[in-house]
Amino acid sequence: MENGKDMERLSSAYTLSDMEIFVFPELFYPLVLANIMSPIIWKWREDPWFKGIENRGFNYKVNRIKQYIIDNYVFNLDLSTWGLTTKTKEIARFRDFFDIDHIKQSNALFGYEGDKYYFDIDIRQHFGLDKYDSDIIPYWKTETVEAMSAFRLKEGYTTGAGECVSLSALYAAAMFIVGRIPLENIFLVSTPLHSQNFICEKEGLITNNRRIVTKNMWFNGTSLSAKARRALENEKVTIVSHISGYIHTLLADATIDKEQYKRFSRKIRDFLSSDITVPYFLNFLRFKSQYNKLFQFECEHYGTKRYIPLEKLFEYERASRFTIAPETRQQFIGEIECEEFYLSPFKNRILLNQVEEIIQKREKMDIKEFKEALLGVNGELAEKCLDEMIRDLDGFLGTEPRLPEESKNFLKGDTPKIETTDTREDIVNKIFEKREESLSAYLTAHVFRQMDKTEWVPFIKAAMERNPICFEEKKREDISTLYDILIKIGNGSIYDGNRMAQPDEVWNFRSGDGTEKAILLANFIRNKNNDAGIEIIIDNENVELIYLNKRYRFRSSKTLRKKIKINGDEYKES
Repeated sequence: MENGKDMERLSSAYTLSDMEIFVFPELFYPLVLANIMSPIIWKWREDPWFKGIENRGFNYKVNRIKQYIIDNYVFNLDLSTWGLTTKTKEIARFRDFFDIDHIKQSNALFGYEGDKYYFDIDIRQHFGLDKYDSDIIPYWKTETVEAMSAFRLKEGYTTGAGECVSLSALYAAAMFIVGRIPLENIFLVSTPLHSQNFICEKEGLITNNRRIVTKNMWFNGTSLSAKARRALENEKVTIVSHISGYIHTLLADATIDKEQYKRFSRKIRDFLSSDITVPYFLNFLRFKSQYNKLFQFECEHYGTKRYIPLEKLFEYERASRFTIAPETRQQFIGEIECEEFYLSPFKNRILLNQVEEIIQKREKMDIKEFKEALLGVNGELAEKCLDEMIRDLDGFLGTEPRLPEESKNFLKGDTPKIETTDTREDIVNKIFEKREESLSAYLTAHVFRQMDKTEWVPFIKAAMERNPICFEEKKREDISTLYDILIKIGNGSIYDGNRMAQPDEVWNFRSGDGTEKAILLANFIRNKNNDAGIEIIIDNENVELIYLNKRYRFRSSKTLRKKIKINGDEYKES
């Protein structure tokens, strides 16, 4: 069948751990396409929340989608959801076709600790791994939209859930299906510790976990924007994925369309940089409060000039619906108690009013000119007091993303042409019709899991080798006890039609079709005895697992016919 690398890649399409996507970046966009093929997000169009959305503008669409995702999904990075593995085991999987030293330099689970910001935190402690041996790492599987939505079946959850890559793929699919945004304008951006999307519409837009970040929000100086900025400010971008293909910082070949990548690079750089403006300068001072002591504000009250320290203004902002921004400044100043003002200006503080005049009068001023202008406003202020602020302001107004170099060997990919006017059925047909000639379509078919239209061995390999939760929680029980438990839990698959859940999905959400339950039981038996010889016979509604001459029977609502043989690490289908 496939060689070792191909089998690892195909089986990874069913588990989609962060590590697997890092090693096989060609799996990233197929998850988006599989979510688009799923009926779940198409049903969102019928929700009254999205009524008439197709006739609205871009900003309305993305805000509507954002709020729907916030209301229906939470961020989840719980280690117990998908279980643990070891560095040793994962390195053994990939060492023959990926440079392990490169992995250690670029993947958080293998020693990467980011730049600047991340040097101040312990990665393992941050993710709750400090209580385990240093060889232990989490699977952190990227959930399909079905698995994300099924979290509401899991104890302790009232909504769906997913980790950052899952939310990234969910957003991309929702932007296409509900927002009617072409896939050509949706780029997935991965760093060693995070995953975001960049949407090439208008000025650009970043999706960050459940939230969105516009260009104005990027520069608004709030704690939320600080979190959104953190990855691109402090980490290298390892993967950019697009409907045309991908580019990976560590791989010589890239399949993304070169012109599309240039467009993305240009657009995101424009998004992450700005000239000095009054609103953005105020946002910077609000964000970097240590520089407030350099400024004061002057206003008139019945013909008398009064002065107030900048930090006092920001203190009042916290309890006001107005801000110091020019458009609400008059109302805001009117709320401040008179005793907060001084009749004489403060020494060695720059008048914010004069700085604003400089910014307004001198367009396209570079950072050096701005520093000189500030010194000219108040000659008594020592130049060294401004140096640190100017450096931070320069960083605030201009983030240079460390993108994969353009000096790659760009290969021409062959991806399905998917339009916003296509129906779900059109898209499903396009993917399956093109899967023999397009790697992207072929991998998408596996991620989509329609088992009557794809081979089973990669699915079974993933089910046996990378689903630890269903065994760990009941490993002290015998086979008959687990069989009884499986008979009693829910009988519905979280996947429609002839698509199938992996064992840990069945176990986490306590619901599964008979075929899925049989495969879970096989996982349990194999973990108890790695050399076990197991046979699963699937004949539409009748499913049997045979082990040591004992038959375990299940009922299925899927229309599948297949025989599976499992002998240790060997898997066969017929």
